[in-house]
Amino acid sequence: MNFISSLLPAARLWRIVLALTLISALVAGFSYFKAPPSAPLAPPTKPALTVSLVSPQTLDWPQILPASGSVFAWQEATIGAEISNYRLTEVLAQVGDRVRKGQVLARIASDTVASELGESQAAVAELQATATEAKNNAARARQLRAQGFYSPQLDAQYQTAAQTAVARLAAARARLQAAELRMRKTVIFAPDDGVISARAATVGSLTQPGQELFRLIRGGRLEWRAEVPSADLARLRPEVPATLTTPTGERVSGRIRAVSPSVDPQTRNGLVYVDLPASEVVRAGMFARGEFELARRPALTVPQNAVVLRDGFAYVFRLEGGDRVAQTKVELGRRLAERVEIVGGLPPQTRLVDSGAGFLADGDVVKVVTDGAQR
Repeated sequence: MNFISSLLPAARLWRIVLALTLISALVAGFSYFKAPPSAPLAPPTKPALTVSLVSPQTLDWPQILPASGSVFAWQEATIGAEISNYRLTEVLAQVGDRVRKGQVLARIASDTVASELGESQAAVAELQATATEAKNNAARARQLRAQGFYSPQLDAQYQTAAQTAVARLAAARARLQAAELRMRKTVIFAPDDGVISARAATVGSLTQPGQELFRLIRGGRLEWRAEVPSADLARLRPEVPATLTTPTGERVSGRIRAVSPSVDPQTRNGLVYVDLPASEVVRAGMFARGEFELARRPALTVPQNAVVLRDGFAYVFRLEGGDRVAQTKVELGRRLAERVEIVGGLPPQTRLVDSGAGFLADGDVVKVVTDGAQR
């Protein structure tokens, strides 16, 4: 030290000693803060959501073929007048009325037809008397000729007159039948039971040949004509059940009556005719969607609430361990009521989050309150 002191000036030696002292103090402070005696533990993770669990169920579900089409009348009868140029005097049926076979729908003015009928009846009475007289004359002529008083020529004249009178009587009776028929045609009857779907008849209008006065849905029967792709027509048979869904959401059950033997060359679809029961929610001309129940097969199903749709894919949340969930991608199949079929990506014995799955993320910690394994 005395040697160093002799080589360095006193002021410079002092600065060196001070610097060494400061460096020793910094090293001691760094060592103190670098290794604390003990660190506090992290608080436990709080559950993200309280959930209930459910297990998939294997159910016997129907195999469904969807279709769409329109509702038509099974058969629609056009009702018109059979005599022309007569005025309608009374209209007794309105659109929507249910009518019975033989019920009066309208009446036509019958004055002219009644006079023709009276004239025909008088002509028949006159010719009947004439024919009776001619028949009696022919009988007497035959007797007198047998006694030699009449010549064969005169007897033949009486026989011809009797036959002519009978022929004229028959013609008059035919005209009478025609007049009676025209009289009956002045009343328009329902040809069958059914519902009036259209009415063009108005009081005072003249009847015209081929004019439609009423349109009748026979029996009130309707049918759904579903358009089905040609590849699926072979899977359908008469009596296969069908369920129709109306635009208002009402469901109506029916059965296939017939499958069209031909296919539209433009659309490549064939028509399937489904008989529908009488219902107030289905009307002719209505467009509706429906489905056919082809067969039944097992399906692994879960409640619809357990499925979450994100980014165009379907996911469920499996419970791993006791309180943590894992997001799992699945493939969906058929839907029925509040359940959906899982066709891939899920083992049958997995426990899934039922309620609240839409608020979870992969790896969230949850609190299980109810195990709804049998739902």
